[in-house]
Amino acid sequence: MTDTRYQSAYTPTRFWRKLGPGAKGIGRFALEKALYLYYAVQNPATPKWARRVMYGALGYFIFPLDAVPDLAPLIGYTDDLTVMAAALATVAFYITPEVKAQAHEKLDHWFGSTPAKTHADA
Repeated sequence: MTDTRYQSAYTPTRFWRKLGPGAKGIGRFALEKALYLYYAVQNPATPKWARRVMYGALGYFIFPLDAVPDLAPLIGYTDDLTVMAAALATVAFYITPEVKAQAHEKLDHWFGSTPAKTHADA
């Protein structure tokens, strides 16, 4: 997960370029995970070790040479999701309610609002 090739591939500009106009094609679920990592890595309270994990996952997400090409229908982002899920499991403590709110605000902007979650869904 801490492969420096992926860490060095990440920049905020590349992240937003990857999402760009095709963001909806990636899907809300995958974008949610990417945005959790994106906003958490910007939080000054996130420790350096956790940032390295996040940078690695985000770098993999935007790296042009995937194990499974992102253009493959339905399965193109499964490897990205797997890497992001592993990173999120590792740094879950730093995915704060504020980070989640930022991600959901961006998702709602792109996809429209989703029905409010009940307490049981949270």
